[in-house]
Amino acid sequence: MIIIKSEREIALLKEAGRIVALCHEQMKKSVRPGISTLELSHICERIIRENNATPSFKGYGGFPEAICASVNEVVVHGIPSKKQILKEGDIVALDIGACYKGYHGDSAWSYAVGSISHKDQLLMQVTHDALFAGLSKVREGAHLGDVSAAIGEYIKPYGFGIVEQFTGHGVGHDLHEDPAIFNFGTPGTGPILKEGMVLAIEPMVNAGTKNVRILSDQWTTVTKDNSKSAHFEHTIVVRKDGYEILTTL
Repeated sequence: MIIIKSEREIALLKEAGRIVALCHEQMKKSVRPGISTLELSHICERIIRENNATPSFKGYGGFPEAICASVNEVVVHGIPSKKQILKEGDIVALDIGACYKGYHGDSAWSYAVGSISHKDQLLMQVTHDALFAGLSKVREGAHLGDVSAAIGEYIKPYGFGIVEQFTGHGVGHDLHEDPAIFNFGTPGTGPILKEGMVLAIEPMVNAGTKNVRILSDQWTTVTKDNSKSAHFEHTIVVRKDGYEILTTL
C-alpha cells in the first residue's frame, strides 16, 4: 500500500531531507584523495546529530555505519572503513539517510575523487541525468511505469547496465515503504501517482553489465564484471503539476 502523506508529515520529511542535503554539501568539500570512507561517515553522522536527527542507516538491519560509501565497482551498501582510503581517479557513491522526528530523508550522490577518466565522467553524468529524466514524468495522474521507463530509455543508448536487483522506494515513517521503483519499465503501467506520495527515485547504473553480486558481509554489492558503478537519488513528493524535491537545501 502506498501511503499518502499529510502536509504536516511532508514538512517533517522536508526537514529530514534538508539535513541529508547539508551532508551532501559538506561531502562536496570533503571527498578528496587521502580521506577514508569511515571519516566521511563520521562527518555525516556529526552533521545529522547536530541537526537533532539520527542516521537512518546506522543499525538498520545491522548496518554498522551512518552512510553507505560505495567505491568504484561497489554498486550499493558499501560499508565505510578506516582502511578504505580514496585515491585519485576513484568514484564514490555516498548514500545518506537522516531521521527527523520519526521521518526519513534519503539521497545518494556520486562524487569524483580528483581527476577521473572521461568514461567515468560519462557514467556519472548519464546516471545523474537519468534521475531527472525520470523525475520529469512525475505528476499526479501519471503512472509509476512512466517514471521507470523514462529512466531506462535515457540510459539505454549508452549501453550501460541498469541494475535490476535494487530499486527506489517509498519513504516516510519507515525508511523503505511501497512502492518498489524500478529503473526500467513500460509507460502506462503500474500504480497511478497521487499528490502526497513520497518517493525515493534512484538510478544505479554500471559501466558494464547489469549483473551484481553481494559479498560475504551480506551488504556490499559489487558489479560481477568489476566495472564501475554510479548512483544518484532524491526523495521527492508528488504534486498535482509535478514534484517537489525534499532532499535539497
